[in-house]
Order: sequence, then structure tokens, then C-alpha cells
Amino acid sequence: MTPSILIIGSPSIDLIDVNNISQQVAGGAGLYTALGAIQSGAEVTLFAPKPIEIPLKLAFVEKKMKWIGPSISQEQLPHFHIIQSDSNTIYKEAYFGSEADLDPIILPDDLSEFDIVHIVPLGSTKQQMKFVIACRERGAKRISAGTAKPMAENEPYEVIKIKSAVDFFFMNNYESDLINKYEKDNKILNAKITFITAGKNGVIINQGTHVATINSPRVHQVDPTGAGDTFCGATLTKIASGHHPVMAARHGVFLASNMVTGIGPEKLLIDISTINFDTKRVSINHKRLKKIADLISKTPEVFSFPFIDDITLPPKNHPITLDYFFVTTLQQFSFWSHKNERYFKPLIETVSGEQLKGAFYLFKAYLKKIDIDPDFFSPQRQANVTIEEMENLFKSDNGFNVMPALQLHVDMAQAYGKTMLELGWTPKSIIDDVKQSELPLKRFFELIDRIGGYREDPLRKKSALLALILEQRPEKFIRFADIEMLPPVVDYHCMRASLRLGLVDIQDKILKQKLHSRQLVSVQDEWDVRYEIYKAVNMLPNLSGQSMGAVDWFFFMSRKRCPEMTDPVCSSCVADMVCAKRKDFFQPVIRTSHY
Repeated sequence: MTPSILIIGSPSIDLIDVNNISQQVAGGAGLYTALGAIQSGAEVTLFAPKPIEIPLKLAFVEKKMKWIGPSISQEQLPHFHIIQSDSNTIYKEAYFGSEADLDPIILPDDLSEFDIVHIVPLGSTKQQMKFVIACRERGAKRISAGTAKPMAENEPYEVIKIKSAVDFFFMNNYESDLINKYEKDNKILNAKITFITAGKNGVIINQGTHVATINSPRVHQVDPTGAGDTFCGATLTKIASGHHPVMAARHGVFLASNMVTGIGPEKLLIDISTINFDTKRVSINHKRLKKIADLISKTPEVFSFPFIDDITLPPKNHPITLDYFFVTTLQQFSFWSHKNERYFKPLIETVSGEQLKGAFYLFKAYLKKIDIDPDFFSPQRQANVTIEEMENLFKSDNGFNVMPALQLHVDMAQAYGKTMLELGWTPKSIIDDVKQSELPLKRFFELIDRIGGYREDPLRKKSALLALILEQRPEKFIRFADIEMLPPVVDYHCMRASLRLGLVDIQDKILKQKLHSRQLVSVQDEWDVRYEIYKAVNMLPNLSGQSMGAVDWFFFMSRKRCPEMTDPVCSSCVADMVCAKRKDFFQPVIRTSHY
């Protein structure tokens, strides 16, 4: 479905000086945000003063978006004189015109039709807050706002109030540094999503207390006017489309990076759908992809696992099942140890008399709690869990803690509990909310992207796994809409299998050697491999006609067909005829809570 965005903020007519050459262009925070959103696939409504006779420079606006608002004369339009010199932006003249007089009383009565409403600075914090309040009263689902240098300098406390009142907040690094001096209580921001742009140095995304960064691609910058607003519009559109905030911001960075190579909004007025700043260290092998899809479509043993058994998982209709899976799925990561900067061995130990590996060892360890200490799964207990409790939880039958990254598991539990408490949510309240949506899976991700332990992974491995479990369990906690499809659940089994099958090709010789020798890799190395595999696996349901749950089970069972520590017996593998047999490949070795 096409996302619908309402943007409150006026276009302007600007005079831009670049390299001592002056040029008159369309501008304004509202317009740049709108064009960034449109380029990213949104239907945009612009609420702004509208000249009775629209200037030639703004003639394109009504062709690209719906423009509503009070009628004004051309002279009342905002205009700015901006000088771009030595990477500095100087406002020689700033006239906000009738934008400063916009009245929220003439907003549409019902704003619930819009996926997101964004409010530009509007020249004053008082005016901006009026619109925030009015938008909430008129049913806005989610509200976004930005700020400006003079507001951050002169009214930092008012900016903080606006930041706290909205769902998404945008600022640059200078503005962020200014208001951080006055922002003493960070607890209120534990579940808030903010975006901080830093020009050529990229973007910082704060998902509550979790911080992610995205680097900007290197481009020849000509005019950075409106880059932050372009980023904002593009990012909000991708969020409204159902993307993770970090993946949405990644798209926003790329669009803004292309936009600054022109003057004014010229790059936003042409088709740039082919823009691609990805490196080519790893690439999808499309011939192999088709063969693997054909195999999956014809293999009887490919099915959707119901996540119920007699040993490691809760019985059907157990009262703690929902809480159990919310708490345990976020802990599904890092079941291996390393030695001398290389992968050493996987976690295979005995618990309650059963020898279990990785994910199912963890499931079993938690299962012991559901009857003797069901309150352990509550947000309150998770928020306050201690390392001693977790150490006891994960002890094997020989009395030793066997979890390789114990402190990470404590951190994830506490992050989960704290955000759930702050938001006032429980697993049941989340599922009740999701059930009311026409797009349950999309709504599920909107909520889960704010919860500690899940929000940190841009590719949503654990979030997607949780959704998959809740949909495939016998209780059917979630039922997806017909048009919805799960994203890939890309863990290290999936990556190892994809590399050995030849689903992707490694072009970078140094990276290939690291994967062969099982060396610890960098964050960038891991991302380049994992993201390309993510994109490839995402194509398999459509190509094979199978569900993502079945595709996921095919890759998860590769842990038996193509194990970590022993040579695979290819002749007994269902994938033998389509496999590239790259048996020397190993998944990227990196300590992460993502998978």
C-alpha cells in the first residue's frame, strides 16, 4: 500500500549562492521534505499557505502533491537568501512570511487517514507545539517534527518538549549538541526514535538508548540546502511503508547524498530510482537463486515448523506461552565461542538430561521457569534481572554456565523489560493492538521496533522470528493479511548455507579469505555478506511458491545438512544437485546480539 504523508510547512522562493553564482530556486523545509517523500514512494499532502497565483518556480508543486492551506499573495511566501561557501551555509536573509501565521484550526478535522504527519519548525517552537497538540487531537497516528538552529539556540527547553511529544524527531548534530546540554532526564527517551544528521559524516539514529550510525557515500557536493529535510521525507516514507528505522534512514541518506549534487531541489525533480551506492564486494547469483527456488518448491520436507514439541517448547495453550516467546526469542543469538581470533565451537550441552544445541538449549533453559517461576517472564523481572540469575538459568547439567556471551543476554533482557515498562506494554497488549490492524504484520513491526532486544537489528532477524513463531504456533496468536509477507530470518545458519550453496558470490578476495579461515570479521564485512543474503532469500518465497516460514525452515535445517564442525555429506543432502559445494565457506564470525 502507498504510504500517505501530511507535511505541515511552506514552500519558499530562495536565492542560492554557490561558487559566487546566484540562482533562484524553489525551496523551503516543507517542500524539500515533501519531495524526499514523493521520490521514496509516498502520496503527499502539503499543508501550507498557497498563493492565489502560483509563481513559475513553484508551478510543479501541484502536479506532484496535494497542496491545501490558506490563500495568500505571492509577496507573503517565505523567501531566503542562502550562501553556500566552503561547506558552510549562511542565511543572509530569512523571511518566513505567512508560514509563521499558519493556524492549526484550519487543518483537516480527521488526520487518521495519514500514516505520518510531519511538522517543520514553522519559525517558532510555540507555533510548532500548537500543531503537535492539534494533530494529536485530530487523530494523527504518528507525528514527526524537526527543529532549526535559532530554536535550539534560543529555546532549548521548548525544543525538548516538542521532541518528547512526537514519535520521530529530526535535527542536525549542531542542534543536538545544543539541546543535549539541557536534557537531563534521558529516561523519557528510552523508547523514542530520533535522527541526527551530520552532513558528509552520515546520520546517527537513536532508538531510545540504542545508537546506530550510517555513513554517507562520498559524492561531489554542490548545494546541501535542504539535505536534512530531504532525508527526513525519505526516511519517514520508508518507515510508513513498514521498514525498520535504520533501513529507512539508510535510504534517506542515499537520497539526500544524491540531492546535494545539484542546486536546490533539481535532483528531486527527476527520476533517480536507479540510484545505488552499495558496494559490490558481495553479489547475488541469480542463476543459482532460481535453482534453489525450484528445489524448495519441490521438496516435501520443506514445511513451516509449528514451534511446539515435547521437550523444549511450551505445550499448546499454556498461559505463559506468549510471554515465554517474547522473552526467549530476543535471546536467540551468539551460541558459539572463539579462540585466537577465530571461530572455535558451537554451544552443544546437556540440560535436563537432553543434549541440545544453541537455540533449543536456550528454549529448554527458559522452559524450566514457566511453571515454577512464571513471573520471571514479566517486564518488571526482566528489567531487573541480574547476571547471577542469568548464569543460573543457563547452567548445564554439569553445573557450569555455558552461554558464551552472558553479559549480552543480561543487557538484552534489561533493555526489553525497561522499554516495555516505560511504554506500558505487555505481550498481550501488543497482540491485542496488532489484531485490530488491517495489516497485522506491519503493525507488529511498528511496535516491536521500539522494544529493547528487538529494535537493534535493522534486518529484524529476531523480530521476524517472533512474528513467524506467533503465526505458526497452534494458537495462531497472529494472522497476517493476505498481502503481507515475512522478511527473511537471516541467522548464521542461513548465511553459512547461502555461501556454500552459492546463493551469493564473494568478489572481495580478502573477505573471502576471512570467511574461509573463520576469522573474526568487522561490522562492515558482516553487513556486506548478511544484507546481500537477506535480499537474495527475500526473493525465494515468490520464486518458489513457498511461505517464508518454509524457506526459513529449509535454511535452519542446514545446520544438520551442512554443519559447522564436520564435513557435510553432500550425497545425502536434498540440495546436492543445485549446490555450488563451496564447503570451505563459513558464516561471518562476529559477536552480535542480532542473531
